[in-house]
Parts: sequence; structure tokens; C-alpha cells
Amino acid sequence: MTDGPRIGVYVCDCGFNILGTVDVPEVVRFAATLEGVTSAREYKFMCSDPGQELIKKDVRELGLNRIVVASCSPWLHERTFRKTVADAGLNPFLFHMVNIREGVSWVTADKAAATEKAKALVRGGVRRVALQEPLEVRTEPVNPDVLVLGGGIAGIHAALTIANSGKKVVLVEREPSIGGNMARFDKTFPTLDCSSCILTPKMTAVKDHPNITLYTHSEVVQVDGHVGNFEVTVERRPRYVREDLCNGCLECIEACVYRDRRFANEFDLGLAKRKPIYVPFPQAVPLKPVIDPDDCLFLKLGKCKTTCVTACPRDAIDLAMKAERLTLQVGAIIVATGFKPFDPRRKPQYGYGTLPNVVTALEAERLLSPTGPSEGVPRLRDGSVPRAVGIIHCVGSRDANTNAYCSKVCCMYSLKLAHLVKERTGAEVYNFYIDMRTPGKGYEEFYKKLLEEGAHLIRGRVAEVTNAALSKGEIGKLVIRVEDTLAGFVRRIPVDMVVLAVGMEPQADAQAVRRLLTLSCGSEGFFTELHPKLAPVSTATDGVFIAGACQGPKDIPDSVAQAGAAAAEALALVDKGTVEVQPYAAVVEEARCSGCQICLGLCPYDAIEFDKEKKAAHIVEVKCKGCGVCVVACPSAAIDQRHFRTQVVLEEVAGVLA
Repeated sequence: MTDGPRIGVYVCDCGFNILGTVDVPEVVRFAATLEGVTSAREYKFMCSDPGQELIKKDVRELGLNRIVVASCSPWLHERTFRKTVADAGLNPFLFHMVNIREGVSWVTADKAAATEKAKALVRGGVRRVALQEPLEVRTEPVNPDVLVLGGGIAGIHAALTIANSGKKVVLVEREPSIGGNMARFDKTFPTLDCSSCILTPKMTAVKDHPNITLYTHSEVVQVDGHVGNFEVTVERRPRYVREDLCNGCLECIEACVYRDRRFANEFDLGLAKRKPIYVPFPQAVPLKPVIDPDDCLFLKLGKCKTTCVTACPRDAIDLAMKAERLTLQVGAIIVATGFKPFDPRRKPQYGYGTLPNVVTALEAERLLSPTGPSEGVPRLRDGSVPRAVGIIHCVGSRDANTNAYCSKVCCMYSLKLAHLVKERTGAEVYNFYIDMRTPGKGYEEFYKKLLEEGAHLIRGRVAEVTNAALSKGEIGKLVIRVEDTLAGFVRRIPVDMVVLAVGMEPQADAQAVRRLLTLSCGSEGFFTELHPKLAPVSTATDGVFIAGACQGPKDIPDSVAQAGAAAAEALALVDKGTVEVQPYAAVVEEARCSGCQICLGLCPYDAIEFDKEKKAAHIVEVKCKGCGVCVVACPSAAIDQRHFRTQVVLEEVAGVLA
């Protein structure tokens, strides 16, 4: 093989994806005239086995030492062709891929213009590949433990899946109990399974699993390191009850000097009261009390007989308990932080917070739960059972003023609530919808079941909920004013209770979590996956995966399925034992570095450190993603990037513009 470049150029037809718009034979003839090109060929599908064999054959027989493939996006097949080149005996980084499908044929209607554009890109690729240097992928060891952030159904399922494979899992939940929003539900659609009956065994399995360490009432406050070796700092807020000593007898709650329940129960969304020392709900895991320092007389004012302390037979209550920080070493992280319901106060026309008996769907779930404040029978403020209930769909969803997206679950859970309300109270139930969306398995059948049960389904966006009566029948009622788009007129429907089917939104601290883990978010604020089809649970940060409603609105089956996928990805990473580090990292020429440290604050992956002794920046290669921000920002031109060196990129640009 000679020292000079002997370049092979291979242009793919990709069926008619490229050939239908680009004159591929003309591009091949043009490529053959370029300096350094030894061979130029066309093939129908370069990614197929015969296409790859064509490259290998030419490398062996023609002595090629550089390869350019002009076809589709490198995202799809760059890895494929690098392996082909490596199998042929070349360094895989002496290959370059030119995108003439997504970048040319799919976006350029005129065939002549598309052909010229493809020729320019091929010319740039040829001039670039001649300057590329051989690089080596290196490996780093991987810590086999996995962190799961969030103890809802997605986090629980992911943790159990990984733990059942024999790996150690740390599950961190910021609430006093795992279970998430699913623990608040009475039934699940479309089968009307008891939510607690299917969730509680999984919660108990987490508690009892020898491979799972559970930290509730805790938050991740810092993440350092990189894929395979993350260093995670967890802050455990004081529970004021020693979990290792408490046996869950709950005598401390009975002994609390607050004989009545005075404080809003967060689990019941303020619909019920609790004492300062409490368990969130009867099936809580761990079933250990927690003391709210904002409500406890002793912790707040130092004025209490501390009867809870004397009542505890195991001396488990420690009112001097302080927050503690733990440092964990893990190889992968699964983020399953869930969602928060839309706050309907942002839609004041529906009267939430100002009109009595207007509740959110999640509050209705608690009213319908046997463990809820009304023991499964929804009641009005005066304690009576409603005789007419209106359920308003799409509150905070499909609305340009709030969230334009569909929250996916609202139609089905509204139908479920309609069934349960009618079953428990015998009330007339009115569902006000824009469009009925029931695409899941068994969902359409559930919709038809509701029609047969006599629920009233009215198509139209509700304009307002008011208590202003215009007739005798509206006195003392909540009146829903809506345009019935099927009947073609405006209706006023008096009801006793209004349920607002609120949509899903990202958690309030989603941006903080995003910064903590260097994740990306979409315009709605949900965490963004690496690729919507090919990598739906991976993220731009290697070793960090997402699952459940933190990625976007989804129901329980989809959340569980995605959690299983995230667990599989994490297992694939930690089972391998090592992780490949791509050689795209930026490099610092220490002699030219002025020590200004501008690059440190700009790096989105926290991959740059400052060496105080050398007074120069240093790249942590395993964390660097090769984004190039530091390269262009360095005022001393002291930073360059392997495989995308300034000279290489400028040569490619010159080739495109020549």
C-alpha cells in the first residue's frame, strides 16, 4: 500500500430514495475525477452484505487506504461501514460518510440541483478523508451497580428487572414512600383492576429484594463522573424516625398530642387531614412514620411533651436526626421521575379553587378510593352524594394557551371515572370532550361499554363553569356552558360536581434534574430521548436512560414497557463490563493554553478540568462528546478535536464550496 491517499468512493442508490432525485451515475463519474480517488462505484444498497463485500474486495485488490460512502445519514449506518472498513484491514476512522439522502434527495426537488449538491458534498468528503488520521477506541471498566431515580411504577419495574438479573440497584425516591401517582388510583383502565392490588406486591418486592437498596425521603443532589463510573451524591432528609429500629406499629401516631388531624394530607391532595407524624397511606413502603418538621410542635417551637417518643416501644424516634449525604458509585442511571398534573388554576373559567365541588381528576381518584377521605363514595362539600357530575376533558392539553400536546391518558381515565362515579353514586355523568382518543388495547371496547352504561358524551370544548343561575333548575348548581358541536347549539348543563381531566406536565424540578444529568428537554419540558425510534430510552448522556412519564405523557402499560427497555439498556451496559470511549475528544495544547478557563463554563458535559499546577485546561476524554464548543470558544486556539481537527473541517468546507 502506498503512502499517498488511495480513496474509494461508493455512491448508494438507496432504491429510489436517492436515485429518484440524484443522477447517481453522474456523481460516480465526477467522483472518479477527484484527486486521490482510485475507485468510484455505484450500488443499489451499499449497506447490504453485497455492498459491504464490494468495499472489502476493493480494499484488498486495489490497495485502498481511505473510504467514502455517499448514502444516508451517518446516524443509521456509520457504525456499519466502519466495521466493514475494519474487517477489510483498515483503521475504521479512515472512513467518511456523506449524507446525500436526508441532506440532498429528500430536501431538494430539482434533479439537476440535487445532483450538483451531491457532487459538492462528495468532493468535500474526499478532500476531508485524505487528511483524516487513524484513531483507536479505548475501553474503560464499568461499575455493575445501577441507580434508579424515582419510585413510581416505572422506577419500581426498572429496579426489579435489574435486581432480578443479579445486579445491585439503588432506588432513590424523594417522597416518604414509593408508589408514585399510581398509588393514588382506585382502578386502572381498561380492565378496572384494583390499582393497589397490582402495585402493592411490586412495592413490597422492592422492599424485600436483597439486591435493592431503597432510599426514600431522599434526593440526588450531585452527579459526577461518566458512563460506567458515575459518582452520585444522595441527600437523605431527616425522617425523625429510625427506619432500622421502627417496626411499623404506629403507636407514635396515636400518642401524638394533636388528637385531631389538623394538617393537609399531601397524599390525599389536601382533601383529608393528618397529624405531624404520619404514614402517607396504608400500603406505604416503607411502612414507617415520618415527622413533618413544619408541623411538629417540638421541631418547630421546641414546645411539646414529645409523647410520640415515650410511646415508641423501640426508641425509634430521633428528634435530633439531621440530613445526611451518601456517596454512591454506579455504572448507569435510569431516570423515572414521572410527571405532575396540570394546575387548573391556570384555566380560571373552570372555577377550580374558587367554586366548591370543582375537583381535579386526581382528587376524584382519591374520593373514589376505599382508602381515601370519603371511603370510595365521592361526596360534595356538604357531605351529600352528587346526583349529576360533569367531567371536562383536555384541561391543560390540546390548548395553545397552555400545552398544545395531547396528554394521551385523559380520555381513558375520564371514561373510567365516569364508570366509577355512576357505579358508586348512580349519578348522571356528562363527559365533555373535543375528540375521543382510545387507541390502546381494549380501549375502544371500554369506550363502547361506557356508551352502553348510559354516560352522556357531549362533543365540544367547555367555555366556562359558573354558579350563576338563569333558571330555577340551576339554583345551587354548578352550570357547565358548552357548545355541543354535534347538536349545533350552546347548552347549559347543571351538575353537582365538576371533575377536570387535567393533563400531564413535566415535574417542577425537571430543569434541575436536566442540569444535574446533562439531559436535553423538548419544548414541552419533558426529557428528550436520543432518537424517537431507534433509541427511545437512551439520552445524549451515555449511561443515562429515561423511562415513564418523565419522557412524555403515557399510561401505565407504556410506562412499564419503557421501564423494561431502559432496564435492558442499562443491563447491556453494565453486563459488558467495559465501555468503549470514542476517540473524538478535544485535546488541549498546554503550551498555548492561557489558563483563562472560559472553556470550563461552556462545556455542556462537564468534561473539562483545570490543572492548577500546569495552569492549563485538561479534557476528561471519557466524558467528552466531541461537540466542539470548547474548540471554537478558545481565544488562544489551544484546543483542537480529534477526527474533527480544524484543518480537516476547513478542507471539507473548501471542497464543498470549490
